[in-house]
Amino acid sequence: MSNTTPTSRISGFHKLTIQERLNKVAEFCHLDDESRQQLARPGNLDPELADRLIENTIGTLSIPVGIATNMKIDQDDVLIPMATEESSVVAAVCNAARQCYDNGGFTTSMSGSLMIAQVQLVGAQDPSACRLKILEKKAEIKALCNACDPLLVQLGGGLHDIDVRVIHAVSEPMVVVHLIVDVRDAMGANAVNSMAEALAPHIESWTGGRVYLRILSNLADQRLARARATWSCDAIGGPEVRDGIISAFHFAEADPYRATTHNKGIMNGVTAVVLATGNDTRAVESGAHAYASLTGTYRSLTQWEIAENGDLAGSIEIPMAVGLIGGATKLHPTARACLEILGVTTADRLAQIIAAVGLAQNFSALKALATTGIQKGHMTLHSQNIAMMAGAVGSEIDRLAQRLIDRQAVRLDVAEQELELLRKQ
Repeated sequence: MSNTTPTSRISGFHKLTIQERLNKVAEFCHLDDESRQQLARPGNLDPELADRLIENTIGTLSIPVGIATNMKIDQDDVLIPMATEESSVVAAVCNAARQCYDNGGFTTSMSGSLMIAQVQLVGAQDPSACRLKILEKKAEIKALCNACDPLLVQLGGGLHDIDVRVIHAVSEPMVVVHLIVDVRDAMGANAVNSMAEALAPHIESWTGGRVYLRILSNLADQRLARARATWSCDAIGGPEVRDGIISAFHFAEADPYRATTHNKGIMNGVTAVVLATGNDTRAVESGAHAYASLTGTYRSLTQWEIAENGDLAGSIEIPMAVGLIGGATKLHPTARACLEILGVTTADRLAQIIAAVGLAQNFSALKALATTGIQKGHMTLHSQNIAMMAGAVGSEIDRLAQRLIDRQAVRLDVAEQELELLRKQ
């Protein structure tokens, strides 16, 4: 028996087959047969494609895809695919949409499809003069950038504008160039990064400084998705419920501790659609949270107020850098199927739908908090998960879940006790 200490330094790991990699991992981590077999299941993604999407693939992780119903967006009825593991998220959107459906549903708009790439210049002796030198080269910059992606220009995109700032950082003043690019139906990261890298040596030659970072910004504040809706005061339970929702919003506006959880609830819906369509969840999440902090205090991404007739009016404005071309949106078959369900033909439309889902999610969370509390609805669905964790199968799952709800004790230890009693009966 070998006493050699296992090491994560596995030479040539990326050159192994998926099965060989899995065997190495199983050996290193002492995985049992059940875990090996689970990781070996491809789900609905071809193993060869999975191996091309990321490095060192050993398996796939399946996330449930549910459909949010009742959504009317800009007078069109839409079914929304949502990929999430969290109980009650899909149901929350369905309920929120149903309660404003007769009021016209959601109205959306988009500020545009502009993304920003940043070029960081350091070592400039005269940063303010360098700023002007760069601005004077705008026509040349546009030609250089657009030459990086002629197809994007053909489609009506390309460099839209430039902005140059002098930032007084701790180490030294920095000149930061913003390339503002219309990326059309792409998420845009590759397009803007390529432009920034192509431009870097020219900026150095014009200014005598040195370029370090050449990268997009995920604070997509020139690519804002907006949605609004009105909920009838009678439909949501009357003025007391409406006022409770307004009060909960005011709490989030005043307190970052509350705003963080408030916005996490919004992102429950947003991220689920972003993931289902093969888009970059991390980019959207970081952009949203940064946007919520632009005033210097972390605040709500939504706004809630009382309409002139006494109804509840909600709105959201959120950066939404999503695309329909490139990456997993084109390669992942489930993402393609979800986009087909949505019926979207532009990235702007996808972004608007996602914003509407975020607003719906927030409404449901605030209404629950203002009335029965967040746990009642969540625990109704979570009880099924606990039942399965306790070992319930088939019809036992619903029966055991109901017992947990009746006892108001959705806990694993209680589930195990109740399952034993259930089986004895």
